[in-house]
Amino acid sequence: MCALVAFLNAACWSVVTYAFQAPDEPDHFAYVKQLAETGRPPAGNSEQFSNEETLTLAGLRFEDVRELPENGAIASQLQENELRRDLRLASHTSARGSPGAGVAQSEPPLYYALEAIPYTIARGGSELARLQLMRLTSALMAALTAMFVFLFVREVLPGGPPRVWTVAGLAVALAPLLGFMSGAVNPDAMLYAVSSAIFYRLARAFRRGLSTRGALTLGALTAIGFLTKLNFVGLAPGIFIGLAVLTVRAARVRGRSAYRLLALAVAVALSPSLLYVTINALSHHPLLGVLSQGIQTVHGSVFSELNYIWQLYLPRLPGTVDDFPGLVMWREVWFRGYVGLYGWLDTTFPNWVYAVALIPAIAIALLSGRALVQGRGALRVRVAELAVYASIGVGLLGLVGADSYHEFPGFDAAYAQVRYVLPLVALLGALFALAARGAGRRWGPVIGTLIVIVFLAQDVFSQMLVIGRYYG
Repeated sequence: MCALVAFLNAACWSVVTYAFQAPDEPDHFAYVKQLAETGRPPAGNSEQFSNEETLTLAGLRFEDVRELPENGAIASQLQENELRRDLRLASHTSARGSPGAGVAQSEPPLYYALEAIPYTIARGGSELARLQLMRLTSALMAALTAMFVFLFVREVLPGGPPRVWTVAGLAVALAPLLGFMSGAVNPDAMLYAVSSAIFYRLARAFRRGLSTRGALTLGALTAIGFLTKLNFVGLAPGIFIGLAVLTVRAARVRGRSAYRLLALAVAVALSPSLLYVTINALSHHPLLGVLSQGIQTVHGSVFSELNYIWQLYLPRLPGTVDDFPGLVMWREVWFRGYVGLYGWLDTTFPNWVYAVALIPAIAIALLSGRALVQGRGALRVRVAELAVYASIGVGLLGLVGADSYHEFPGFDAAYAQVRYVLPLVALLGALFALAARGAGRRWGPVIGTLIVIVFLAQDVFSQMLVIGRYYG
């Protein structure tokens, strides 16, 4: 049921979000078009789209609407007639594929290969028909995300009332940002599902032990993650640490044979990456592709970069350079981004909404803290497991911070967007479940219901905000 709610929510977002008005959606669409029509990934990173997509964007007044909240979508019969004309012209073009895919060009191909299926099914329709079917495919990934969050919370919080698992699953399913991103054509949607599945399989292994099947599953999910989006590189070190910890535990029972499980999982996980490096070596390209370029563009000292990454998430330490003067990053960037920031990051609530949203957020944090204090005895036993989850989180946050530092000081926080850290949504679901548990037996059902209602209200008003932005 949580998965169904998540799918329906993302499907609603796929309808209310104006075509191509989600982050980098034209680029991701171009990648799918190139792959579906030519069988090859795009070779260029310029936004030189196909004639079909270019005409469609023109008919949608894309450049007049993107990042210009004062301009709405098509609002007159004349504009609609122009769009229909452009769509007819686009359907008669004979060119195949897309010459460039912008920022999407450097991404792995798996998500785009899956999206090529609905694209091909809708070949008889317009670009907008293909886009909508592709968006609904992403919505299916939101369903998987909510399902795996539910299963993860069931594993990490096995005792107590089962309703807290449902609270976590529904709160994530109704999260507006998950619905918005999974209602668009973007590999982030698949990354959320894969990362949540990995959290679930790790939690299951910590609770029940690492088996051959578990090692193969974790290895396969890790390989899928590498093939989904480059950001998965930030999650990978923590996942391998988790496999190592699980192997040491298994060795106490199974002896040295447990290390074969580790070797099996690592071999499966790294096989796509090794193939990628081998192909680049044989073709005399940088071994790590676009990652090699990112490594070569590091500037400044290591201390400066670490200081920047620290301040991107936490208050500045005494005696250090202030990289974000006048900004309270956790509130003005991360919290506001989670409460509501849609479209091309140009659709926002009034400031008072973000201030009011602090009230339930603080209440959830306090109740979660209460549950952790009450269960501190169990936490001591599970220190290694918690450390693995923390290492996964730190790895992803560090990657986002390092990528942002590469653009600094030209841009203050280029990649400080909540969508980039949403692969950790399983941990957020556990936080909601802890809050429901922290309210106690008497008030737990009430608080759990209120948490779900808060997210439902946030979701409904977020969709209304987007509708007003484009169609008001």
